[in-house]
Amino acid sequence: MTAARTPAQVLQEARERGSRDKRSRVLAVVDDMITRNHQITFAGVARAAAVSNWLVYAPGIREHIDQARARQQARPRHDRESGATASPEGLRTDLALARAEIVRLRAERDQLKATVQRQLGQQLDQLHTTDLITRIDELTEQNKTLATALETTKRTNTTLQEQLTETQDDLAAARTSLRRMIKGENRTSP
Repeated sequence: MTAARTPAQVLQEARERGSRDKRSRVLAVVDDMITRNHQITFAGVARAAAVSNWLVYAPGIREHIDQARARQQARPRHDRESGATASPEGLRTDLALARAEIVRLRAERDQLKATVQRQLGQQLDQLHTTDLITRIDELTEQNKTLATALETTKRTNTTLQEQLTETQDDLAAARTSLRRMIKGENRTSP
């Protein structure tokens, strides 16, 4: 038979269990960061393990993190010596080459851009020239049509003017004849 536990004992056991879980979580995160070659910092470990900052500085945990950081700091020197990572000089050279490539690509881009602009300008000029020629042809044809219509209208006007003059002459002659007839009738009647 087990003895009855007091609430204080239950609380103490729960705290110890929670502490063990958090510590094991921190150690697992450190091992994972080493495996993935992520930079190990106390704040980064605390954030990744979702624990408070004071826990990563607690005895037993701090030593484990310090050892992992020391191994990680020793690794780049070993990698540089073996050629696995680039040296600062190599990185500077790569950066200088990349910058030179960027300058060359920008110059090439500007040249291609200017060429495309010239070609588009020529195409637009040709398009406008074709449109202008078509419009000039349309206007010339319309001008010929209007000139022909004007000549026809002038001829019709001249003909009508001549007819009007004849009609006015005939009217004047008819009036004169009518007056003579009326005068002649008035003289012959008593």
